[in-house]
Amino acid sequence: MATATTEAAGAERGTSVARARILETAASLFYREGVRAVGVDLVVERSGVAKTSLYRHFATKDDLVVAFLEQEDAEYWRDWETVAEKAKGDALAELEAHIRWIANHILKPTYRGCPFLNVATEFPDAAHPARAITTRHKLELHRRLAALAKQAGIRKPAELADQLGLLFDGAYMNGHLTGKKGPVRSFVPAGLALLRLAQEQE
Repeated sequence: MATATTEAAGAERGTSVARARILETAASLFYREGVRAVGVDLVVERSGVAKTSLYRHFATKDDLVVAFLEQEDAEYWRDWETVAEKAKGDALAELEAHIRWIANHILKPTYRGCPFLNVATEFPDAAHPARAITTRHKLELHRRLAALAKQAGIRKPAELADQLGLLFDGAYMNGHLTGKKGPVRSFVPAGLALLRLAQEQE
């Protein structure tokens, strides 16, 4: 019995490792080259996992894209919470910290745009499962920004969330296109200016 249990556990670990390898490879390729440009065969080749194994874990390419976006979403909010923890108890300071965190992220040499905006551009059909995740992510960003603005005593928190959300998305796209020498240089000053203006309107 113990041997059977050990073998089952080993098989489960092997399955988990294979899934993680497939997803890691697909995520890297999707982010660097775009979802539509990357076929399942390329993921199989780069991951070193059999195609049958890939389809065992992800029945369709869409399932793999969804898993990629869910992973990106979870990672984004983990990073968000790490930033938030450093400014705990001061909503205005937290908003500023998020602005600076995003600015630093955009300037990384591996940055290739916002994965949610990238995928949303590739899948115009609002009913596509990938679009559902990208929309959910952006709505959650707006919700969090509005909640922080409200905690900071901003009179129109939803309006500030609208403005910051548009600024963030603009920086995400422009930072990838023109780099650190482009308009993204003004991202932090523009974000801080929005915060000051919202405070003045209280």
